Amino acid sequence: MTVQVLLVDDDAAVRDALAQTLELADLVPVPAGSFVVAKDHISPDFDGVILSDIRMPGRDGFYLLAHARKVDADLPVILLTGEADIPMAVQAMREGAFGFLEKPCAPSDLLAILERALKTRALVLENRRLRALVESGDPAARMLFGQSDLAEGLRARVRRVAPLETEVLVTGAPGTGISKVAEVVHLSSLRSKAPFIKRAASDLDATALADALKAAAGGSLFLDEITRLPAASQLNLLEALETGTKARLIAGSTRDLGAAVEEGALAADLYYRIEVMPVRIPSLSERPEDIPVLFRHYVAQAAEQSGITPPEIDPDHTAGLMAQDWPGNARALMSAAMRFVLGMPEGADQSTDLGLSEQMARVERSLLVAALGRQNGHASDAAKALKLPRKTFYDKLTRYGIRAEDYRR
Repeated sequence: MTVQVLLVDDDAAVRDALAQTLELADLVPVPAGSFVVAKDHISPDFDGVILSDIRMPGRDGFYLLAHARKVDADLPVILLTGEADIPMAVQAMREGAFGFLEKPCAPSDLLAILERALKTRALVLENRRLRALVESGDPAARMLFGQSDLAEGLRARVRRVAPLETEVLVTGAPGTGISKVAEVVHLSSLRSKAPFIKRAASDLDATALADALKAAAGGSLFLDEITRLPAASQLNLLEALETGTKARLIAGSTRDLGAAVEEGALAADLYYRIEVMPVRIPSLSERPEDIPVLFRHYVAQAAEQSGITPPEIDPDHTAGLMAQDWPGNARALMSAAMRFVLGMPEGADQSTDLGLSEQMARVERSLLVAALGRQNGHASDAAKALKLPRKTFYDKLTRYGIRAEDYRR
């Protein structure tokens, strides 16, 4: 979130008072007593806006404005003026200032213009980030969202296995986006320009399987729910893989494949052939910090599809989202985003009706589970990652009925 304000004023008392106003509004002031100090913070990737006095010794606010415009024409600069400086401030607006305020200014007026500037800056930076991803040719970055360590680990895993010519096995809980990850593997591979064919394994008899392999020649064939492939077709697929096929197989499953082999739902030889390069998709319960990121993306997507302006997502709604379990994972969150855009956010409303303490408890529990998932069930490492004393961490596990060993894999 964009919350930084580069605060430039040579008067220390004014600078401190403004900084206190910003801090009370949960903004992050970056104080500077002169242009010389401020210029080191002005860059195209500065995640914030500039609030500067006009009259300063040496390089004044006009010089700072011109410098900022030169470095990044989309970086908002708000100027503070004395009564006699208003004509100059109007001139500065013509030269590209985002706005100006007369000193002394009411905190409400200051925060209102800063809020507009910060939203503008956040939108500019997000658009630049998306353009950079498109230009980078990195499908994993473009299509797999999330800022958590687990999300980055998933992207890294996809990038590692994609260039290889081996079979790939994509697993995850229902709704995690197995087919999407399979497509990203294909798009990240040397076969990206060739066909990506998706088929439900349960529908493929021997003839349909042969046709699918032929259609995917030179590209990739994704078989969803591989354990549902008919027994005869499993043998045909294994033979095709061993004798050589022009299609790369990417198999997907929401089941425990080891258990499927024991139950006879999956041929052991086929299992051992496809599990060489596994890609596991973490559930939302393991990475609750990604819920706000994914929800914002899905809201923007749903709004575009519906042809309406994306509604604001307030902190209470975000807290309600993080307090939910999301057994349907990304697919359920996507549906919630569509309802939210259409004015029917009943899921989060039900969660926020629980009361603050219960919402906080659910969020805390989800963060504990996520930490254990990231640390492979090692409680000491998870406590260290959350910066909690070991005893406090274990007490919380006991309170929520969480067993660390359940998250070892």
